Amino acid sequence: VQLVESGGGLVQAGGSLRLSCAASGRTFSSYTMGWFRQAPGKERDFVAAISWSGGNTYYTDSVKGRFTISRDNAKNTVYLQMNSLKPEDTAVYYCARYRASYVYTQTTAREEYNYWGQGTQVTVSS
Repeated sequence: VQLVESGGGLVQAGGSLRLSCAASGRTFSSYTMGWFRQAPGKERDFVAAISWSGGNTYYTDSVKGRFTISRDNAKNTVYLQMNSLKPEDTAVYYCARYRASYVYTQTTAREEYNYWGQGTQVTVSS
């Protein structure tokens, strides 16, 4: 399984970005997918997750109402639409695949995800 993120960049506070994560393989539609982020000197933290069907989503409190996770199983791609960006959103953003198929939980533990992309940098200037 390979996960490749794209869409990061430099944006002013209040702006928007849309991240994409393209997955290889034929089992993408069977797995919950998540987005995490890691700021310099900090832990890699949970941002959002979406169930295999797309019918359930979960967000960390700091991004609720601003970020939207979605997926297109026909394209093997998961997205993170980020609006009203703040300087504190600056981080490397990673997509990840949950360790088991057809399981959806509201876990925020990165240890529950076993495949990761290389990350894409998001920088929000004030």
